[in-house]
Order: sequence, then C-alpha cells, then structure tokens
Amino acid sequence: MSEAEEPLILRSQDGRGVVRLTLNRPEAFNALSEAMLAKLQRELDAIASDESVRVVVIGAEGKAFCAGHDLKQMRADPSLEYYERLFAQCSEMMLAIQRLPVPVIVRVQGIATAAGCQLVAMCDLAVASSVARFAVSGVNVGLFCSTPGVALSRNLLRKQAFEMLVTGEFISAQEAKARGLINRVAEPEQLDAEVEKLVAAIISKPRVAVAMGKQFFYRQAELGIADAYDAASQIMACNMMDKAALEGVQAFIEKRPPRWNKDQS
Repeated sequence: MSEAEEPLILRSQDGRGVVRLTLNRPEAFNALSEAMLAKLQRELDAIASDESVRVVVIGAEGKAFCAGHDLKQMRADPSLEYYERLFAQCSEMMLAIQRLPVPVIVRVQGIATAAGCQLVAMCDLAVASSVARFAVSGVNVGLFCSTPGVALSRNLLRKQAFEMLVTGEFISAQEAKARGLINRVAEPEQLDAEVEKLVAAIISKPRVAVAMGKQFFYRQAELGIADAYDAASQIMACNMMDKAALEGVQAFIEKRPPRWNKDQS
C-alpha cells in the first residue's frame, strides 16, 4: 500500500472496549484535511451508537500530534462559502467528541497547534509527553484562532487563553498542565503507561454512571448555578435508581467489592 493509500485514521479496539483512533498523516504533521475530518466524524458517529465501547483514546503517528487545518488545502479554494463549510465541519467533529457517551482521552506525543490544540482541549482528558508543545498560532499568519479559542477558553483561565491566542507562542507540556489544558505529563517512554492508568480507572467504573456524568458535566457548565443544582439533583436521583448504583452503594454498606455484571459495567 502506497503512502497516498494509507488510511487517514487508524482504528483498533481491544476486548475491554477501548477504541484507539490514530491520526495517520505524519508526513503532513497530521493536518486536519477535509477527508480526515470526515473520517474522524464517521468513526465518532459509529462509536456513539456502540455500547461495547468504554473509552476512546485519540493519538497520532509521527513526530507531531496535529498541526491544525491543512493550510495548503484551504488556500486552494479561497471562497467564503468554502471556509464557512470547512469550519462548520470541524466544529461539528469537535462537538461530536464532547457528545460521546464515553470519555475521550487524547494522547499527545508531539506539537499540537491551532485546530490540533483545539482537538486536545475538546477531549475529556489529556496526557502529553514531556516533549509536547502547544500553541494556537493562527495569528502568526494573520488568522485569529477563533474556533480553537472556544475550546481553549473553556479549559484555561481567560487571560491565559487570550495570551496564547494573541501571541501565537508555544507553551510546554508542563505549562499546559499548570494552566489546565492537559491532565498529566509523562516522559516519552512512559506515555502509553500513563494513558493506560486513566483507561484502567475509567473502565473499572459502571458505564452508565460515567455516561450520565459526562453528559451532565458539560451541560451544567453552561447553566447558572441554581439551574445547575436543580438539574444535578434530578440526574443524581435517576442515577441512584440505576442497578449499578444500587449495587455499588449496597457493596459499600456491606464492605465488599461491587458485583457489577457486564451490562452494568
């Protein structure tokens, strides 16, 4: 198979329900072409309806995680209609990550810039190599990273996000962790092991509780505090009526491990 015929997204799934999606345009720094965005969308749509999936891990081949949009492709058809369609396509893919009923962990082994940094910010959890770096660098070529800014401003404090957006400067993995963009930093040879720690912790919990929790976590963030508490109370009441929660609470009372069956876990 030639380089041109290599799949844009590599997909694998293990027996635990862990799906791995790997960006596979290393020669182009995994830039998000229209075709790659479409392929990612199809994979996410399929995962959304697959109840066997417990966790998704998004990674990348090559030295870079993702350099953002494919600028060469963007310049090939410079029309307002095309750009509106392209950014709407990208935004829908990013939102699909948040709408998945299972947690999405991003594994960042190299630089993540512009829409690549946006992708990191949109995932639920992020683990990065100590050599990874992050930037929303569109402003360096005269294009303010507005869509990445939506995700960035929901992860970082406003002034930290705005500084990245108006300077286009890189920050280190350690700085990204300190600012809240990523959860964990690992040395390159320990990156997979650190990702696995999160995977193992998540799949040991009931799928239904995690799904309900993820959906509500993002919903409440857009509500006022009183409405958020009202909605949270309803969600917790429903959660408590679920078989997995009833078994978990009973196990706690009886000082034993929960006996969740396959459907509950």
